Amino acid sequence: MTESTKPSDASPFSDQQPQVVDWRVKVGFAIFVASIGWPVLLPVLPLLGFNGTAATAFTGIMVVVAEVMILVGAAIAGKEGFAYIKARVFGFLKSYAPPKNVSRVRYTIGLVMFVLPLLLGWAWPYFGQHIPGLEGHPLAYVFAGDALLLISLFVLGGDFWDKLRSLFVHDATALFPEKPSAQGSPH
Repeated sequence: MTESTKPSDASPFSDQQPQVVDWRVKVGFAIFVASIGWPVLLPVLPLLGFNGTAATAFTGIMVVVAEVMILVGAAIAGKEGFAYIKARVFGFLKSYAPPKNVSRVRYTIGLVMFVLPLLLGWAWPYFGQHIPGLEGHPLAYVFAGDALLLISLFVLGGDFWDKLRSLFVHDATALFPEKPSAQGSPH
């Protein structure tokens, strides 16, 4: 029987992790990864000869099975093991989070990346026939615009996420930093 050095009242997001990872944590993590990996099979189903009805039924079953697998993985890993898995997964994702503050140049580039797909989506019905390749390959433009919009959120940084979130909070107000005057006294 292995023993974890992590206290049971520690936060799953703290730096304290069990020094010994037993088989239960490994099996629980494998089941967790398998439950997330199920959707990779969806594009392969037609290649395997599944018709539309069978693919739809299999997709519905996969959703239920994936949820059950997450619960089974958590049950096998146990409380400490599941906390360890969460800490590792969220720690990995947190390393790719956007920085809180970014430079003015990076912010400007991010704004251009953010606004460009929105402008293209607005202009498409009116000026689409004048954009080269748009009518022949619209999906390429759609995917490129979606990718550009998502990437722009990471380029813009964490402060922009807060600004974007404040659009959906009724009581949120804008706070503009005061510009220093030439004489040193605020007006």
